[in-house]
Amino acid sequence: MHPTTIIFIAFIGLFTLAAAVCDFRTKKLPNRLTVPGFLAAIVFHMTVGALDGGFSGSLWGLGYAAGGFGVGFGVLLVLWLIGGGGAGDVKLMGALGAWFGAKQTLVLFLVSVVFVLVLSVGAMAWQMFTKGAWNAKRKYMSTDSRSTGPQTYESNMRNKVRRRLLPFGVPVAMAAWVMLWTMLKQ
Repeated sequence: MHPTTIIFIAFIGLFTLAAAVCDFRTKKLPNRLTVPGFLAAIVFHMTVGALDGGFSGSLWGLGYAAGGFGVGFGVLLVLWLIGGGGAGDVKLMGALGAWFGAKQTLVLFLVSVVFVLVLSVGAMAWQMFTKGAWNAKRKYMSTDSRSTGPQTYESNMRNKVRRRLLPFGVPVAMAAWVMLWTMLKQ
């Protein structure tokens, strides 16, 4: 296996593990995690490109990372704008997009969606089994804010996070690990 492949797999594996743990524990993906992941992808692809093709290879690496970032960030930005996910999710997909490139980022997103569906159904079933169907429905599907006054942006966000079944960083990490496993098999 080529050393650049080992670096790629090791970084993505550790980066997504850190993101999944952080998102699972805090329901947040901080900039101090996502931004360095994005910058590392740019440095990685420009360096690999420069080693393979000099200056033009370096520019190709920059374009590869930028294209992947655009796809990952763009797809999740649309979902974030309509209220589906957090800003950290957008930045995580942008950073992973910079690593995987545009085409593989679309695959990563689709595999992540499959994991979201499967894990959400499992989490909802578990909640219904342990807490009862009525309590699970009230917690995750209710729009009741427990307040009679006007809602602020902050209270709406707290309610949204409280109702979230699982953080998006977990299925994204799982999807990335599946993709890395397929790379190892090739």
